[in-house]
Amino acid sequence: MEIQMLSWHTHFKCNIFSGILEIYMFCFRFRQAAGRKSSLGCFLDHFDRDAPVCLKVSGYYYGYVYFRQVRDKSLKRGYFQKSLVLISKLPYVTFFHSLLKLIAPEYFEKQEPCLEAACNDIDRWPTPCPGKILTLPIMGVVMKVTAIFFLCKISAHDSLVSIILPTVHEVDLFRCFHPVFFHIQMLWELVLLGEALVVMAPSPAESSDTVLALVSCISPLRYCSDFRPYFTIHDSEFKEYTTRTQAPPSVILGVTNPFFAKTLQHWPHIIRIGDMKQAGEMAKQMKVKKLKNLKTLDSKPGVYTAYKPFLNKDEDIIKQLQKGVQQKRPSAAQNAILRRYFLELTQSFIIPLERYVASLMPLQKSISPWKSPPQLRPFNQEEFMKTLEKAGPQLTSRLKGDWIGLYRQFLRSPNFDGWFRNRRKEMMQKLEALHLEALCEEDLQLRIQKHTEVETVDLVLKLKEKLTQAEKDQLPVKPGTLPRLQAHIENIILTLPEDLQGILHKPPSP
Repeated sequence: MEIQMLSWHTHFKCNIFSGILEIYMFCFRFRQAAGRKSSLGCFLDHFDRDAPVCLKVSGYYYGYVYFRQVRDKSLKRGYFQKSLVLISKLPYVTFFHSLLKLIAPEYFEKQEPCLEAACNDIDRWPTPCPGKILTLPIMGVVMKVTAIFFLCKISAHDSLVSIILPTVHEVDLFRCFHPVFFHIQMLWELVLLGEALVVMAPSPAESSDTVLALVSCISPLRYCSDFRPYFTIHDSEFKEYTTRTQAPPSVILGVTNPFFAKTLQHWPHIIRIGDMKQAGEMAKQMKVKKLKNLKTLDSKPGVYTAYKPFLNKDEDIIKQLQKGVQQKRPSAAQNAILRRYFLELTQSFIIPLERYVASLMPLQKSISPWKSPPQLRPFNQEEFMKTLEKAGPQLTSRLKGDWIGLYRQFLRSPNFDGWFRNRRKEMMQKLEALHLEALCEEDLQLRIQKHTEVETVDLVLKLKEKLTQAEKDQLPVKPGTLPRLQAHIENIILTLPEDLQGILHKPPSP
């Protein structure tokens, strides 16, 4: 079933065939089968700890596609199609597409032996380590990558030929949003609130890039709902996501099949984009269109929605980027300006929430080594709303509008639920870390003098359990805390009879 689904995703009807050879690169996303565990589970768990929140691995796979179509008059369709697909749980679209650019042309010429050679090269790659340069040999070329991947240089043999990748996971926001340029702020709100969105595009490349751009525009906040850069009628969730018997789910879909123009017409927010060319001139001013005007996939590009933004439109960013187009500012610079705008907007929104959630943390003086760590105070929506009057986004953002309304809607969204779960987990781990540090500061030898033998054994078992859990969760303790706790445990064990020492020194059964 999965193989068939992959096949449908990697071969499509190309309506834009202008030459002898056409190449498209795009990606799609699909759920990991229930009950199936990844063979890279341990590696991914380790790798995930060091990754930014928005790049953490989820229960999905990504398919990175290099699609080639060649004109062939001997075939009934008039052309021959073939794709090379790289499957990964890592959301590094730029990195994997760069990798495919090296492997795919060789594969189409030399077939399977080329793939075997590439797999042998990849099998020898070292484990990523944050901040260190990785040397990744592939197809006679050496890729040098700084993890966690902000710069990638590719050098061939001894003569240095560099390809600079500013990032391995981000797409060009300015190019992707160019067709709906005047509505970027409204799109940011829709993504932030986890609204149901569908992108209708002429090809999988434009579809997937636009969906990835939407998901990344709220970075560093993680988009916690499902998103499908390239969604087809063959996806296993097709019926689930297109049913009219219930409200559209919180998901972003990228589609190209004209069938979806009718099937998803009931969705509240539809983005119709045209061909993505290099943004050499600014898109014309466009009003938000009514959904009833969207009849087919051939409808004019634009945003079809009845949504009214909470915040007033920021004209400054529009003028800044328009000026850049007029002055022929490099695309990379335009992209950097737009990404910084989204980053600052998201940070202005999230800082008041971070400040309030930090206040839910118990005071350090309330932590006792001989009691369980104190609990966090519960999140109170009205209490948080009151803090916005003096410590709201107005401190860092010039934008006016109904910020309160935007927060109320956000607090009901999957993005808030995912963000708060993550922050709560981090704070509970911090409390556990402070509790461990408080234990290490205690004179445990003096404490056990008042204990019975049974109580002392019970203390050892509890301390060993806390130590194991701390190592597993990589709690944010001060350097030297865990070795000190291990030394305390050893010293306490030595005070017990030899038979008990032998038992307590035995490693726990798996």
